[in-house]
Amino acid sequence: MKTSYHIKNINGVDIFYREAGNKENPTLLLLHGYPTSSHMFRNLINYLADDFHLIAPDYPGYGRTEQPPMSGFAYTFENFSNLMKTLLDELNIKKFSLYLMDYGAPIGFRIASRNPERIDTLIVQNGCAYEEGLETFWDPIKAYWKDRNNKEAENTLRGFHDPNGLKWQYTHSVPDPTVISPDNWEIDLRHLERLENDAIQLAMFYDYQTNVTLYPEWQEYFRKHQPEMLIVYGKDDYIFPGSGAEAFKKDVKNLEFHLFPTGHFALESFGDEISALIKDFLKRKTAKK
Repeated sequence: MKTSYHIKNINGVDIFYREAGNKENPTLLLLHGYPTSSHMFRNLINYLADDFHLIAPDYPGYGRTEQPPMSGFAYTFENFSNLMKTLLDELNIKKFSLYLMDYGAPIGFRIASRNPERIDTLIVQNGCAYEEGLETFWDPIKAYWKDRNNKEAENTLRGFHDPNGLKWQYTHSVPDPTVISPDNWEIDLRHLERLENDAIQLAMFYDYQTNVTLYPEWQEYFRKHQPEMLIVYGKDDYIFPGSGAEAFKKDVKNLEFHLFPTGHFALESFGDEISALIKDFLKRKTAKK
């Protein structure tokens, strides 16, 4: 079940996505985080492709998806979510599971909470739906929300996606940094160095506050619909720490919970263990009755 690579025009934007597996099998939509792309799922896709249908898109301005000029395109989580939902519709995917990581969480929680009947399962890896998960890392971002002209906060945010900041995101709190391939941040730099991309990243940081506003709505979705959920978190992540994972326990009853002693990009250091958990979970929860 080899991975194939596609581009599909969605609402006027050429969306790049990876696809693998038999389309007759249960579908898993893999939603990547900041500041990466569908590249983060390359190994997981290979592991799951024999049993599941995988779709892993890049968002506009990330990876190999088109980067429309900011003057005519809204770089917002709402817009990204609408694009991902339309991609599913265009691919005629009716029911699906979601892998939600970092930025992928608010994009996917919008889809899930608005289309609960279409959701098979949710897999959450270092993605937030509770304010408990927004700790020290978020202080300069919150300052930026209060004042978009705050240059000190802006410079701090820029540092998260410069070469040193990228390497830090992949290696911080990782037990053995030597297992983390430098290809990760080098590939990310490809899209981050495009003209206007820095402004896009700042726009996304500023827009993240719209996700926090929706947290109560998503929590109500959890309580009302009780989706089958798998948590596979790097507990020592400075960006989305383990406290954010623990918060899901307040509302989600159908929860399988696993923390790993690593940082933000947990698949890079515990990919085998997480992949095995996901395969087992999906086989049990999405098997045809």
